[in-house]
Amino acid sequence: MPSIYFDHAATTSMNAEVIKAYVEAASGAPGNPSSLHAQGRAAREKVSSARDRFAGILNCEPSELVFTGSGTESDNSALFGAAHAQLKRGRKGIVTTAVEHHAVLHACRQLESQGFSLTILPVDEFGRVSLADAQAAIDDTTAVVSVMAGNNETGTLQPIAEIGEWARKHKALMHVDAVQAFGYMSLDSRELPIDLLSLSAHKINGPQGVGLLYIRKGTPFQPLLYGGTQERNRRAGTENVAGIVAFAKAAEMAYGHLQARREHTENIRGSLLKALTEQLGSNSFMINGHPDYRLPQILNLSFIGISSESMLMNLDLEGVSASGGSACTSGSLKPSHVLSAMKFSSERLSSAVRFSFGLGNTREEAEKTAKITATISARLRNR
Repeated sequence: MPSIYFDHAATTSMNAEVIKAYVEAASGAPGNPSSLHAQGRAAREKVSSARDRFAGILNCEPSELVFTGSGTESDNSALFGAAHAQLKRGRKGIVTTAVEHHAVLHACRQLESQGFSLTILPVDEFGRVSLADAQAAIDDTTAVVSVMAGNNETGTLQPIAEIGEWARKHKALMHVDAVQAFGYMSLDSRELPIDLLSLSAHKINGPQGVGLLYIRKGTPFQPLLYGGTQERNRRAGTENVAGIVAFAKAAEMAYGHLQARREHTENIRGSLLKALTEQLGSNSFMINGHPDYRLPQILNLSFIGISSESMLMNLDLEGVSASGGSACTSGSLKPSHVLSAMKFSSERLSSAVRFSFGLGNTREEAEKTAKITATISARLRNR
């Protein structure tokens, strides 16, 4: 059975040219970038070249970039590194939002257990933070503000520029998790009032297990990992040379065709919505997320009366890969913290399905998925 992959927000397949770059980097002579011999210098040059290319994409200095092992590590490094450095300046406040990825929320909770004061900002029914709420929470005692660019479940965009400006007025450090937004929106470090930015390779058709952390020059920071002097003493551990080279290639390809990527995924999203409306009627589902301030590649829908687990299982049996609005932890199903923060009813929470799009998807796949979904819906409702 031909499969339809509509779960690009979870991970993406590696682009053929990215695989080629990875293989070429991994197939050469062994070399540790920290070694002084010829092989080590060759490996170090590959990492330096990748760093330079990222600097061009983000409009920053190469020295402001730190390669990590994942987006989660980038988030954790940013929060713990900045918070503990700011503590030395007498700042103990942490401000974040209720809809952040758990890599941020759990890190913030851990900081709270270490004595920091945590404020979690609420969101409206579209999953968007109020600038007024953020301004009320950020003051001269705030150490770090962490607000994601675009949500991984709903696609809702946050007012990071406006919040960042307010944080800067109070000398608080601004961290942005842009893991989901990277490759779909411009992230100019000189235009955005941010101090730390977290990225990940596997969301843009790069390899899994590689991340990047931007740290603005002059930002107080303490490393999360110890044991080596790599990455200018900011991230100990031998660099993943092949992964970093492939990440840079994926980023160049993504930003070289940024508008085309946006238009392509927006087209697939629109086609699925249109076909679902024709097949089911607009009253048979609800869109979760902001109608205007959103990423183009994510569509979160609630099929009221049909559990997300039932819908996902049946979609999978028909060859369609999607994700639910709830996460499975230790074998027990829990509602999505993102949708819960949007104060949805239990029926809307329990029936949410996320479709997310990317390279390789077609309008025909969207239309086929709509037909499959309509058939499943009719069958489950008739029960």
